[in-house]
Amino acid sequence: MTRRLRVGVVGVGHLGKHHARLLKTLDCDLVAVADPNEAARTFAAQTHGVPGFADHRELLGSANFKRVDAVSVVVPTKLHREVASVFLENGVDVLVEKPIARTSADGQALVDLARKHGRILQVGHVERFNPALRGIADIGMKARYIESHRLAPFSFRSTDIGVVLDLMIHDLDLVLALVRSEIVSVEAFGGAVFTPAEDMASAIIKFENGAVAHLTANRVALKPLRKMRVFSREGYASLDFQTGQGMLVKKAPGWDFEKLDLDRIDKTQVGDLWKFVFDGLLQVQQIELNEGNPLQEELVDFLRCCRERTTPIVPGEDGVAAVAAAERVLAAIARNRWE
Repeated sequence: MTRRLRVGVVGVGHLGKHHARLLKTLDCDLVAVADPNEAARTFAAQTHGVPGFADHRELLGSANFKRVDAVSVVVPTKLHREVASVFLENGVDVLVEKPIARTSADGQALVDLARKHGRILQVGHVERFNPALRGIADIGMKARYIESHRLAPFSFRSTDIGVVLDLMIHDLDLVLALVRSEIVSVEAFGGAVFTPAEDMASAIIKFENGAVAHLTANRVALKPLRKMRVFSREGYASLDFQTGQGMLVKKAPGWDFEKLDLDRIDKTQVGDLWKFVFDGLLQVQQIELNEGNPLQEELVDFLRCCRERTTPIVPGEDGVAAVAAAERVLAAIARNRWE
């Protein structure tokens, strides 16, 4: 594609307005927005100087005028399949926010539609675009144990789904991307606090290759917390997304514990022991997690894929896999449901 992409945003509320703002600055033409909420629609349209429509189907244009080449779909999860299908069926590429849909079956239907019509389908798992996480993948850490905590105060948003599809889905996607192995078992517990769906959940997931992930999500916490630790035979990474700090610890080249001369250090001297370990045996790298703009990078990847017709970093298939894992967590929670 030689001309600039014409892009629209469907849903310009809390998150969608940021999609519109960033797209306005990227190598594309933001040509329209759609939202049934008049205030949100009017604000976005006036801010960016584009038409605003109450009905997302207006973004398609007409038989003689194709209004958009691609859209960013940022609507409630229960509407993802319905809205995204309209565009895929009409030859428009789609970035749909996470989760891809309420069920893996609905998500697979979108994947099938995209394949049938030769469209790009990307899922908005924005954490994949965090430089620190991509760095972990780049060094080839083969995760054996992962633990994550994702807590947030109650926001009154995404109440059409529970915390597993709202928050834990981020970490399910990250774990699947790191481990790259089939799930063999899931144990989970959770329950509702403020909403009809589960507001807190904890899951232990075991994989075919022996890896284990322990994930906790809570959307009724007093303070936000987003931490992840990834352990492998090569070392471990500790990431604190809330503070923007991380640490990567790896064994130094030539590491051989059996050949260490432990008698030459005074183990009662903490300073000597620390120097012995971290100056000679381990390599410690501080990681800045706040570098760049993951949402912007996600949108840049989407636009690139639309122009070059290449596979996104987070294709629809990955979105389906994350929801399928979430369904197994929800099934385990249902077996252990509290009264």
